[in-house]
Amino acid sequence: MNLTIRQLATFREVMRSGSVSQAARAVGRTQPAVSTMIANLEEELGFALFVRERGKLTPTPEGNYFFEESEAILERIDRTQKTVQRIRLLEEGKLRIACHPAASSVFLPRLLTEFLTGKDQLEVSLIMRSSDVIEDLIASQQYDIGFSETPESRASIDQIDYDLECVCAVPACDPLASASVITPRDLDGKPLAVLFEGHTTATQTEAAFLSEGCTFNKRLELRTFLPGLQFVAAGACYMICDMITAYSYLLQDQRPQQLAIRRFRPRISNSVSVLTPGYTTQALTSHAFRQLLIDAIEGMKRDVENLLENERSV
Repeated sequence: MNLTIRQLATFREVMRSGSVSQAARAVGRTQPAVSTMIANLEEELGFALFVRERGKLTPTPEGNYFFEESEAILERIDRTQKTVQRIRLLEEGKLRIACHPAASSVFLPRLLTEFLTGKDQLEVSLIMRSSDVIEDLIASQQYDIGFSETPESRASIDQIDYDLECVCAVPACDPLASASVITPRDLDGKPLAVLFEGHTTATQTEAAFLSEGCTFNKRLELRTFLPGLQFVAAGACYMICDMITAYSYLLQDQRPQQLAIRRFRPRISNSVSVLTPGYTTQALTSHAFRQLLIDAIEGMKRDVENLLENERSV
């Protein structure tokens, strides 16, 4: 049996209108073409769909039963077409994102909120995990997109790496807020908030102080930089932190007198990566959000660089 969607749709119109001529107008075909299509459909099925008497069509019992089946098939096709359209427009599907702590509070949720606008049928899973856990989640294809500190390269992960500059957060009322560039000599012996021992930014920061013969005064040890901003704003310490944390603070429209973000030299590096599973094809939703995330990272770099350059020119 070789039935077509056009045959079913035409038969449905004939059943609904009770007239070949009206059905022909509804489907945009000629009356002879519709009559021929119904005759071909009956031949394909092997039974009559209508009794033809004095120019009138009366459905046979088999015709009524086949009409119910045709309606169900066409409704399913219509739902499928709408689903395909929503998928094409990124309005339906699933998206699983794993994000490291620095970007999980403001940066990525803000971006995801923008992405979800108008996509009521899109299911999203967003979790915060440490970077090493995110690496495994992406490699095992349990999540579609990861945003983490840069892992070592491996075949099971596709990654785009960004070497981001760390910046120095100082209290806005502090004399150092007037400086365009802050160095270890400016912070010699002053209380600092740093990440836990062994983290690359903590190691680099301590090495920068030691190379300048300056005292590295670690007053606060943190798991993430975000709470450190509260201590800096209160005047309890200074902090050389990652760009994403500083940018998240700026996005929150905090009162400008609380903190000042300045360039720090020598340069402290913090590398982050956008991760997707290797050995698989990305879904349309995953590909679209990945591109939005890439654009947002590039925009953040430009915004922070402009801020630092403007402070230099003041």
